[in-house]
Amino acid sequence: MGKGIPLNDQDRIPWLCNLHDILLRDVASGQHVVLACSALKKMYRDILTQGKDGVALKCEESGKEAKQAEMQLLVVHLSGSFEVISGRLLKREGHFMPPELLQSQFETLEPPEAPENFIQISVDKNVSEIIATIMETLKMK
Repeated sequence: MGKGIPLNDQDRIPWLCNLHDILLRDVASGQHVVLACSALKKMYRDILTQGKDGVALKCEESGKEAKQAEMQLLVVHLSGSFEVISGRLLKREGHFMPPELLQSQFETLEPPEAPENFIQISVDKNVSEIIATIMETLKMK
């Protein structure tokens, strides 16, 4: 993305599989985990919860047997208009994602929907309100 080229599924899937393995390890050890990443498609979120078996496309195995474990994931979908997000992106300095790729991200986006475990929060809220909403949701789970 830093070169101005949007990532495709083949680029993202191995990375997401690796994140799944890390999450699985940390959750299995009793840790509570917060992961911030762009999982724009439902398939990407399925990989995070189910690993490579969550999708038709398979990940490269790194010499170990794949675990078929699934974990609970709460997706926090921060939603905002193209105009608002574009304005914020233009104010960033030294960020890896060029503003020219934002449209491709909106085109790729598959917002979470039932039966996915998610909450949607507007980016028009301030950071304190966003955090409070997330924390309140976690307390109810």
